Amino acid sequence: MSRGRLRIYLGAAPGVGKTFAMLNEGRRRLERGTDVVVGFVETHGRANTAAQMADLEVVPRRRITYRGAEFEEMDVDAVIARRPQVALVDELAHTNVPGSSNEKRWEDVEEILDAGIDVISTLNIQHLESVNDVVERITGIEQQETVPDAIVRAAEQVEIVDMTPEALRRRMAHGNVYPAERIDAALGNYFRPGNLAALRELALLWVADKVDESLQQYMEDHGIEATWETRERVVAAITGAPGGDDLIRRAARMAYRHRGDLIGVHVRSSDGLAEPSSDRLEEYRHLIAELGGSYHEVVADDAGRALVQFARAEHATQIVMGATRRSRWSELVRGSVISDVLRHAGRIDVHVISQTGSDEEPAPRPAARPRLILGPSRRRRAIAWLVAGIGLPVLTVAMVPFREDLGLAAELLVYLLLTVAVAAVGGLLPALATAVAGFLLGNWFFTPPIHTLTIAEPENLLALVAFLVVALVVGSLVTVAARRAAEATQARSDAETLARLSGELVAHQDPLPGLMAELRATFGAEAIAVLTRSADGWSVETAVGEPVPQRPEAGQLSVPLGRDSVLVVVGSGLDERDLGLLRAFTSQLALAIERRHLQAEAAVASNLAEANELRTALLAAVSHDLRTPLASIKASVTSLLQRDVDWTPEARRELLETIAEETDRLNGLVGNLLDMSRLSTGAVELVYQDVGLEEIVGRALRGLPHAEGRVTLDVPETLAHVRADAALLERAVANVVGNALAWSPPEIPVRVEAGEVGKEVHLLIADRGPGVPAHLREAIFQPFQRLGDRSNGAGVGLGLAVARGFVEAMGGELHAEDTPGGGLTMVLSLQEGAR
Repeated sequence: MSRGRLRIYLGAAPGVGKTFAMLNEGRRRLERGTDVVVGFVETHGRANTAAQMADLEVVPRRRITYRGAEFEEMDVDAVIARRPQVALVDELAHTNVPGSSNEKRWEDVEEILDAGIDVISTLNIQHLESVNDVVERITGIEQQETVPDAIVRAAEQVEIVDMTPEALRRRMAHGNVYPAERIDAALGNYFRPGNLAALRELALLWVADKVDESLQQYMEDHGIEATWETRERVVAAITGAPGGDDLIRRAARMAYRHRGDLIGVHVRSSDGLAEPSSDRLEEYRHLIAELGGSYHEVVADDAGRALVQFARAEHATQIVMGATRRSRWSELVRGSVISDVLRHAGRIDVHVISQTGSDEEPAPRPAARPRLILGPSRRRRAIAWLVAGIGLPVLTVAMVPFREDLGLAAELLVYLLLTVAVAAVGGLLPALATAVAGFLLGNWFFTPPIHTLTIAEPENLLALVAFLVVALVVGSLVTVAARRAAEATQARSDAETLARLSGELVAHQDPLPGLMAELRATFGAEAIAVLTRSADGWSVETAVGEPVPQRPEAGQLSVPLGRDSVLVVVGSGLDERDLGLLRAFTSQLALAIERRHLQAEAAVASNLAEANELRTALLAAVSHDLRTPLASIKASVTSLLQRDVDWTPEARRELLETIAEETDRLNGLVGNLLDMSRLSTGAVELVYQDVGLEEIVGRALRGLPHAEGRVTLDVPETLAHVRADAALLERAVANVVGNALAWSPPEIPVRVEAGEVGKEVHLLIADRGPGVPAHLREAIFQPFQRLGDRSNGAGVGLGLAVARGFVEAMGGELHAEDTPGGGLTMVLSLQEGAR
C-alpha cells in the first residue's frame, strides 16, 4: 500500500482563510468525483467557513472525558475505517486531549497517511518548530503547540494563504475572525500591524526556502549542477565600450535577486592608449547610480589581478564581465583579462556576458590605487624579450643567403626595425640588448671578413656604430614617451578623483563617510580613521576598515587635518608620488569635518529656535487659554461677594462648583505647562520602581473629575509590574484618558484595558470619537496642537505631548491607532518589572 500524500495550507496568522481554502478545495475535488470527507474542522463560529462544509461528509468525532469535562477530538480509527481518498484535517499543530491515541494531531495525520489516505491540512507559521523562537521575539508570545519541520517539509505541496496586515485587521474589525468582545484586545496585541507584517514575511521566506529545497532536490535527481546564491555583492567590470549598459543591467538584476550590492568599476590603461569615450563612461556612471550601485575608476597595469583583489577587498561574491571579441592572436600577444580573472578568482563566481557589444576586454579597477607606471608593464617586457629572442636569429638566418645582394646598410636597417619594434613594446632595456645583439650579428655575419669580429673597412665600422647609437636613442625616446603617457593618464585619473571628492561634498549632507571610503579604496589601505583630540585623549571621529586605529601611532601614516584632528592610515604603501593627491584628500576631509561641526552647531541653534517657538506658544497659551478659567473663577467669586444679592442655596452651590471645576482645570493647565517646560529643558528626574498598572490607572481616573461612569476598565491585577516612575506614569495616563474623554461622545464609555506582549505591558485607551487621519497622528503629540473637530473640553494642546514625553523618558512608547468601528486608540507600552 502506497503512503498517502499531504498538502498543507500555510498562513501567517489566524483568520487569513486557511480553513476556508482547505474546504473549498475539498468541495472542488468532490465535484470532480473524488471521495472526500471531513476528518476534523473547527469553524470557530464563522458562517462563511461553516457554509463550505454543506456538501461534505463529516466523520463523527470521538468524545473524551477529561477532568470532569467532555471534549471532542478527531476519530482517527473512524477515518481510516471509512477509507476515503482524501481527508480534510484542520489545525495540524493541535494538541489532543489526554486519553487520545496520539498526543499531537500531526501524529494522527501520520497514521492516516500511512493508511494510504491523502490528507489536506492547515497550519500557521508560528507553529513551526524551527521558527518558534523567532515568532516569540516578534510577538512576545511563546507558542506551546509546534509541528516538526520535517513533517511539513515532507508534504507534497505547501501553499501559502496570503493576506495583507491591513486586510486581516479589517476582517478582525468586522467580526469575521473573533467575537466582538475579543476584537479590541486582539488588534492591540497579537494582531498589531508590525507583528502581522513580520509574520507574513516569515511565512513567505519559509515557503520560498521550501521551493528552493525542492528545486535543489530536482536538480540532484536529474544530475543538474548549479551554484545557488545568498547575499550578493556583484562587481560589474565596465570597459566604456558600446553595450556596457546591457552588462550593467544584467549585473544589477543579479544583485537585486538577493537584495545585494552593485559595484561598477573601470580601469584606465596604464599607457593611456585606446581610452574609451568619457561621455559613454559618464553615461554608465549615471546608469549605475540610478540602479542604486556605486562607480569606481582608477589606473591599473594588471587589470585581471587587480579586479580579483578589489572583489576580495569588497567581499564580493560575483564578478560580471563582458565577452571579448578580440582575435586569438590578440589575446596571445596582449593577454586575456578574463583568463587572468578566472585563474585568480578562487571561490568568487565569474560571469562572462556575451553580446554586450564590447570589442575590448573588461577593465575593472583594483583594490588600491596603482602606483605610477614609469615604463612598460611586466607582460610587455616579457613579450619584448620574446620578440628579440626569436626575431634576431630568424632575421639573421633569412638574410644570410642574400648578403651579397643586400649590402651591410640594408641588413643593419632590418636589425634597426626590429630594435624599434622591441623598444616600442618593452622599453629601453630590451631595446638596448637587441641593439647590441644586432651590432654583433651584423659584424659576424655581414661585415667582411665574415665570421670574425674584425672590421676591414672604416665605412662599415661607421655604419655599425651609427646603427648602435640610433637604436639606443630610439629605445630611450620610446621609454620616455611611455612614461609621459602614464604620467598624463594618472594625472587625469587624479583630477577625476578630485572631482568626485568635490561632488561628495556637494551631494551629501554628511560627506565624511563617503570621503573616507573613497580614500581607502584609492590608496588600498586596510583601515583609515579620523581622530580628534580631547581632554581625555584621542577619540575616533569616523573610520572605515579594520582594525580601527585608536591613536596616531597605530598607523603607518598620520596627517594633521587641523589643530585637534589627525588622519591615520593603516596598511598603506603610500610613497612620495601620492602625497599631492593625499594632500587634496586631507583638505577635503578637513572641510567635511568642519561642515559636520557646523551642522552640530546648527542643530543646537535649531533647538534654541524650537525653544523660542515653544516659549512664544507658551506665552500665547498663558495669555488666552489660562485667562478663560480665571475669568470664570473671578466672575463666580465676585457674584458671591455681592451683598445686595440674596443668593439661594442652589445658586450659591452652583457658583462654588464652578469655582472648583475651573480651579481644577486651571491646575491641570498649569501642571501641563510646567511639565512641558521640564521636558523641553531636560529637567525631568525619574524615580524608578516596579509598580502595578492597575494601581496607576485607578489613581489617574480618581484624579479626573468627569471620569466616573464614563470609563470601562479591564486591567487585571495579575499583570506583571512595569518599571516606571509612578508619579509621571500617573500623569501620562491621566492626560491620555482625559483626552479620550474629551473627544468621545458622553453616552459611549472610553475603554481602558491592558495586557502583556512579550516582555512589555501594553495599556490601550480606546475612544469612539471622530478619530484622526493616519497622516496627522504624529502631529497630535506636538505641543499646542488641537487637530480635527473641537473636543468637548478646552486646553492648550499639551496633554498628549506631555504624556509621550513622560512615557519616552521612562523608556516606553506612546502611539495612536484606529479604534475598530471608529475612534482613536492610544497604545502605551512599558517594559516589565518584577511581578
